Amino acid sequence: MKTLDQYNFAGKKAVVRVDFNVPLDSDLRITDDTRIRAATPTIKKILADGGSVILLSHLGRPKGGPDKKNSLRSLVARLQQEYGQEVKFADDVIGQEAQQMAANLQPGEILLLDNVRFYSEEEAGDPAFAEKLSHLGDVYVNDAFGAAHRKHASTAVMAQYFKPEDRIAGYLLQGEIDNAHRVLTNPERPFTAIMGGAKISDKIQIIEQLLDKVDNLLIGGAMAYTFAKAEGGSTGRSLVENDKLELAQSLIQKAKEKGVNLVLPGDSVIATAFSNDADIDQAGNHAIPADWMGLDIGPESREIFAEIIRQSRTILWNGPMGVFEMSNFSLGTRFVASAIAEATAAGAFSLIGGGDSAAAVHQLGFADKVSYISTGGGALLEYMEGKELPGVAALEGR
Repeated sequence: MKTLDQYNFAGKKAVVRVDFNVPLDSDLRITDDTRIRAATPTIKKILADGGSVILLSHLGRPKGGPDKKNSLRSLVARLQQEYGQEVKFADDVIGQEAQQMAANLQPGEILLLDNVRFYSEEEAGDPAFAEKLSHLGDVYVNDAFGAAHRKHASTAVMAQYFKPEDRIAGYLLQGEIDNAHRVLTNPERPFTAIMGGAKISDKIQIIEQLLDKVDNLLIGGAMAYTFAKAEGGSTGRSLVENDKLELAQSLIQKAKEKGVNLVLPGDSVIATAFSNDADIDQAGNHAIPADWMGLDIGPESREIFAEIIRQSRTILWNGPMGVFEMSNFSLGTRFVASAIAEATAAGAFSLIGGGDSAAAVHQLGFADKVSYISTGGGALLEYMEGKELPGVAALEGR
């Protein structure tokens, strides 16, 4: 896979697929610009070489064509601030205006095209649409790791319409692959993975992969209650996947057979309702009262998890320990984030696996205290599950 530092963009028009799928509030203001900032080094390298940049991205899940809510026009002011220069904007992707503006782009200039998903051909991976996109520039740069697991026109298919030497991995995409590869293939031990979130079914493949690689596997979030019930516990009204109880039992058995220290929470912060204003208490995970639900790992579990994490040399974290958006159920996630920061300060390598975990690390103020925060939750999980990412394969000519 050709990297950015192996290419001189002087006089070249680079079509750069970025992931600017940022959250917006009701007034179309950006509430988290992490993904914008993450792509800046790639864009600045192209401009510094004397190239020009044509930015392609999706935003949201538009249905049935253009709409104001999902238009990338909302991002122009923030991008101009980020790059310290004008960012031209075209209301289209492959129409006459977009083509003309791309053709007239001068070295050092930036053009942002509107939401590529305004065309249904994008998500369909339509070759004819991908070929039209390829005509916008001379070289293709993919820096959209968050969409690399999608075989869409702009993330995977259009690469084939550029010469192999003109298909480049941006700094962000390269960094994501390098860091994930480091954790999977060359971890310093002890290697601890922390898995949270709601459902075992969402994480089954990654958990099975990790059982061959890790020394410790800590389970938090709502999926811990499926394990608790599988062990014969009473879980009250906690979220449980009743059709996955046998699966949970088999994962517990596999961990024993492989010598993995599978750590399930022994206690929980429980509540009478899924609300920050509900009555709260604490209970053992196997003895949650009938009308209560577990919404965070409890104080004993927090201490056990934190101690294991502090002793680790490689750490992978994907998924919060509880409903961290609610202050009464955020302490488990905070403890884990804090322990990861301590371990990192002591020399451990920590990879935060995108999605809610990344949001929690930023929200809790630990973003600059971990080794790497992935911008692509789904893409990272699929990569770690051993699946081929179409966006990466396309750069490698596969």
